[in-house]
Amino acid sequence: MSAPRRAAVLGSPIAHSLSPVLHRAAYAELGLEHWSYDRFEVDEAALPGFIEGLDASWAGLSLTMPLKRAIIPLLDEVSATAASVEAVNTVVFTEDGRRVGDNTDIPGMVAALRERGVDKVESAAVLGAGATASSALAALAVVCAGPVTAYVRSPERAAEMRGWGERLGVGVVTADWADAAAALSAPLVIATTPAGATDAVTGSVPEAPGILFDVLYEPWPTRLAAAWSAHGGAVVGGLDLLVHQALLQVEQMTGRVPAPLAAMRQAGEAALASR
Repeated sequence: MSAPRRAAVLGSPIAHSLSPVLHRAAYAELGLEHWSYDRFEVDEAALPGFIEGLDASWAGLSLTMPLKRAIIPLLDEVSATAASVEAVNTVVFTEDGRRVGDNTDIPGMVAALRERGVDKVESAAVLGAGATASSALAALAVVCAGPVTAYVRSPERAAEMRGWGERLGVGVVTADWADAAAALSAPLVIATTPAGATDAVTGSVPEAPGILFDVLYEPWPTRLAAAWSAHGGAVVGGLDLLVHQALLQVEQMTGRVPAPLAAMRQAGEAALASR
C-alpha cells in the first residue's frame, strides 16, 4: 500500500474553487488512489502558520488570491517564470523538504491558445490591469510578435502595465478604458476583467473578429464571449486556462506526465453545469 500523498488549494474566498474537481479527476484517471486534494480557506495572515504545520505527506499546493505574492517569502526557490510576474500559484515540496514555487498560469495561457491553433499573432490587446493582466503579458511575450495595447482605468494602472511590459520584454502601449471598444479589432484580445466589466463593449464586436481569450469561467459564456461566438470568432475561455494550469500542477506534484487533459476538462465542465 502506497503512503498517502496530499495536495490542496489555498485562498480566500475558496469555496468556489474548481481545483479539487480537476485534480481529483486527474488522480482517478492516473490510478493514484492514495492521493487526496482538498481546499482550505487561508488568508495572508494565516498562511505562514498553515505552511509550517504541513508534514511530509504533502506533495504540493495550488494558490489563488490573495496568496500568490504572500507565499514568496516562505519559499526556498522560485522559478524564473514566477519571479517574472512576482506571482506563485504552485508550490511543490521536494523529497528533501524544500519548498519550490512556480507559476503555471503563464504556460497554461500559452497552452490554451496553442490548443486553439494560436502560435503567433502580430499584435494584441489586453482589457484590464490586475494580477491576471501581468500573466497575460508574460504569455504574450511568447505568442505576440508586435505591440500590445492595454486598456486601463487610471494613469497609475497604465504606468504599472508599461512597467510590466518593460520587465517582460513586451512593447506595451496603454489606452483609456473609455476607448475599450477599439480593442476588439485586435487579432487577439485577452479580457482579464471581473464579471460584467466588458458588457458595455459587446455591441462593438467586429463582423470578422479574431481570437478572444476571456479568463472568466463563471458565469459562462460572458456576454462578450457570446457576442464574439455569434460573429464567428474563436473563443478561449477561463475553463481552458484553469484546466491547462492545473494539468501542469498535477504533472509537477505527481511526476506523472502527461496528465489527463480530457478527463480534467470533462470534470470541470460537469461541475460548472451542475452549479
